Amino acid sequence: MSERERILVIDDSPETLEVISRTLGGRGYVVVTASNAAEAVALLSSRVFDLVVTDYRMPGVDGMDLTRHVKENHHDVEVVMITGYGSVDNAVSAMKAGAAEYLQKPFTEEELTAAVERALQKVRLRRSGRDHRIVGTRRGLIGESEAISAVFRMIEKAAPVAAPVLITGESGTGKEMVARALHYSGPRASAPFVPVNCGAIPETLIESELFGYVKGSFTGADRSRAGYFQTAERGTIFLDEISETSPATQVKLLRAVQNREIAMIGSRKSIGVDVRILAATNADLAALVRRGVFREDLYYRLNVITIALPPLRDRGDDLFLLARHFAARYAREYDKEEPRFTDAALHALRRYNWPGNVRELENVIQRAVLMCETGSIEPADLPELMRYTVPTGPRLDRSLAEVEAEHVAAVLASVDGNRSRAARILGIDRKTLAAKLARLPAQPEG
Repeated sequence: MSERERILVIDDSPETLEVISRTLGGRGYVVVTASNAAEAVALLSSRVFDLVVTDYRMPGVDGMDLTRHVKENHHDVEVVMITGYGSVDNAVSAMKAGAAEYLQKPFTEEELTAAVERALQKVRLRRSGRDHRIVGTRRGLIGESEAISAVFRMIEKAAPVAAPVLITGESGTGKEMVARALHYSGPRASAPFVPVNCGAIPETLIESELFGYVKGSFTGADRSRAGYFQTAERGTIFLDEISETSPATQVKLLRAVQNREIAMIGSRKSIGVDVRILAATNADLAALVRRGVFREDLYYRLNVITIALPPLRDRGDDLFLLARHFAARYAREYDKEEPRFTDAALHALRRYNWPGNVRELENVIQRAVLMCETGSIEPADLPELMRYTVPTGPRLDRSLAEVEAEHVAAVLASVDGNRSRAARILGIDRKTLAAKLARLPAQPEG
């Protein structure tokens, strides 16, 4: 049976309970509802949950008190706070009480599921740190290669201190996973971890999103609202795609990093913040500094400690550890038997260059688990491009006959020796294929 994550939703509005239950249930979660805090406490005592989603304002015991109860008595359960009464004080108070996420009504289905997924990721990471069943796992990061072991050593050194960390690496290498590992391995683990994708926020909104605004500061500001820096108080803010920020935003970020203070839009008063700052980029920030696109002073402030993530193609057999990990995870999720990998499938995975790195590998294995029907993942279950990819960096000193022979052998191996399928892929008939195979050099036995 798949291990579906269990969510307890508390709200005194039956309509809200119905909407949230239907949305999360449709995403595959097991959802249980309660109409008040007393009922929720009873359910928490009798059943196992991974996450609590609670309204802020309820008759009797409110969501803030319930959050404190959860954090004091159910340490493995995270909380998402929902409210229609948004304010800076409420947001900061919710985070200080232990809520992993703060969501304001009205919200979209996408905003709800994103907040739930971020909160559950905290649960998974915390539990994975205690799970010794997966070889080479550290705070959700998997691998045993020297390249990733060097990253583990840097995390161990950087986690206990408050210095800024710049995490670099290609897209899909796991920069946010490293940021979360730094947070949850350090002294701020019980405080909020707030990820911010700087590249996804329009330039006109990023300042208000990061630093918040006060009521009346601009048209439509009918209430004060906390920014990401305030909700990360005593915890960690993770600025992903930091290279995408504008010069104007970089000036304000420099002030936050350098002076540990921010100014909300519309306020003349600075606010001190106790936040650890982690940043990430897949760009060459030093080159951007030389071009005048990124501020040199901010670069040096962020680059106190650097953790460079290796691409998947440089991590050796970590590829197979990760592939088996994802296969096991998605087999549980889809209630299927965990598949094995045929040698030909592993060969195809090894030969591929993985431009999308670990994120691409996860997507490929998720698809393969869904596609495989025999209990084994075969090359046919992999994307077509991957089945027939030749190694990068081809030698240019070989004859056309040698290149053709290698390609014919590779295609045949990718379909587990099925000559009819190989002939179709090559665009020739079986007789022609047989003739080409006859000209291949004999393979040693054993």
